[in-house]
Amino acid sequence: MPYQAGALQRPRVVPGIVVSGHGVASGTASDTPYPAGSIPLQLPHFRSLGLDLTALHPATLNVSIGPRRFQLTNPRHTFRQLRWIEGFPPEDFSFSPCRVRFAAETYDGFVYHPHPETKERHHQDPSTLEIITACIPEIRYGDRVELELEADEIAVFEA
Repeated sequence: MPYQAGALQRPRVVPGIVVSGHGVASGTASDTPYPAGSIPLQLPHFRSLGLDLTALHPATLNVSIGPRRFQLTNPRHTFRQLRWIEGFPPEDFSFSPCRVRFAAETYDGFVYHPHPETKERHHQDPSTLEIITACIPEIRYGDRVELELEADEIAVFEA
């Protein structure tokens, strides 16, 4: 059964384009310190704190909403000072439920936001949202998608 995040209270639809990420979340980058990917290492910690994402694809889908930018204002989940791997400082993470519309299908998931102020490397462009969702067959870089974001949790504004 596909993962279902539940109904969004005040969805805001924002167009976006799938873009390449750093390859760290999935472990596909040649210089990643996490060859299996950072997301698989983080999932047990998120689950222990009440957010079970194990039914979703263990990587991020990066979606640019440029020229717009976003700011998490009241995310559903925030985990502070999470020490998810030895040898690195703890990080803060926030999550907000969302949906990705692609090829006449809708996929539930979460905006995944490692807080830049606690993250050492691999920062995202401020117009790129990282999404953890089900595996989306045939999606490619450059594909257009629509994101349904929870308006009470994420502000979107023109750059």
